[in-house]
Amino acid sequence: MNPQSSSFPAPVFISSCDIQRAVPLPDAVKLLESFLLAGFDPERDGLRSTLKTDRGHFLQMPSTSGTYTGTKLLTISPENASSNLPVIQGLYALFGGPDQRPLAVLDGTALTNLRTPAVSALGALRLTSPGPKNLLIFGTGQQAWEHIKAFSTVLTINRVGIVGRNPGAAKSLSARAAGLGLKSKVCSTEEVANADLVICCTGSAEPLFDGSHVKDTAVVIAIGSHEPARRELDDALMAHASICVESLRTSQLEAGDIIQAMESGAIVGPESLITLADVVSGHKRIPHGRPTVLKTTGMPWQDLAIATAAYEAIASEVGDSVLVS
Repeated sequence: MNPQSSSFPAPVFISSCDIQRAVPLPDAVKLLESFLLAGFDPERDGLRSTLKTDRGHFLQMPSTSGTYTGTKLLTISPENASSNLPVIQGLYALFGGPDQRPLAVLDGTALTNLRTPAVSALGALRLTSPGPKNLLIFGTGQQAWEHIKAFSTVLTINRVGIVGRNPGAAKSLSARAAGLGLKSKVCSTEEVANADLVICCTGSAEPLFDGSHVKDTAVVIAIGSHEPARRELDDALMAHASICVESLRTSQLEAGDIIQAMESGAIVGPESLITLADVVSGHKRIPHGRPTVLKTTGMPWQDLAIATAAYEAIASEVGDSVLVS
């Protein structure tokens, strides 16, 4: 046996319940904001790598900040949906300290289900005007539900509209939203004309609605894909809206909504894009008098920020003597 094989304590496992308890959604939003305000540059973050498998795809998302380094590992298996199994499954490996030892393994699915709506919520808080919102959700899957919960926590919601291809799933999600005390109903795509905040949580390859119907005061957040060939928003919206992205580099590599709009000329070029980091820091402002689009694909630094906070909270509870700062 290698004499160094047991030099370090075994990594702790941080479950879905642990993550939810250690990092509530409002805390996750503040963590992401603090990361950006502290000067973290998303343009220098690690890139997502994708490997095609027999069942779908295997993804890796590495990032590092200070003494912490980590990566999320995910499988995407579309056929799982027909068996009522999760399409996306994964874990997160966190390393840290001067020796960069393995610190923790986290439930990657739970981490994704927290950080994705946390990014959207941060964007909404920075991009929307004050006051109650009419919320419209496209999609009926897990992320649609996570976004409803998130926005009911950080914003005042007048009512929620659900648009989905499966009427039964849309009705079920609407009922769950009503269970949170929200006014909710199943809607058609035409409801975008009345929405203050539109959240697109689908894997669609084609635009979901006519973007010319979106109000000039509305904010549209598209989170559904990180593939160049897929988009949820049409050229009519992209040509008229102010566009905010997580990263100029990543958006031009992964965001089909951005890539295809640039190819068609609806977006003139990267110089017309504004990053979320610039909005949070106050370096740039979103112009008024037109809709605002926030296109996200999910970035490794976001997972690292929340994974680190979850680990520190759990480690402090159990008195981990190797907790790093």
